[in-house]
Amino acid sequence: ASLIERLTAAVEALVRQTQDPELRCYPAAEVAEMLGKTENWVVEAMQDRRVPFTYIGKSPRMTAAHIRWVLENGELTPHQYAA
Repeated sequence: ASLIERLTAAVEALVRQTQDPELRCYPAAEVAEMLGKTENWVVEAMQDRRVPFTYIGKSPRMTAAHIRWVLENGELTPHQYAA
């Protein structure tokens, strides 16, 4: 490929990466990296319906809102009488 073609491909890749994260759908591998979990944990959580997700075609994906839900619903606050 010529230099122009490679530069065009690189610029297009950057544009895709800078799209609105609220509209992006993330695959299990990327979600796992964000959450500090394994890809297997994310896949099993989706299969067991323990976390929200959506299908794009036949592929399960998570949106930014789904990832926030996982973070918010995993939060535990200390008991009011805790020392």
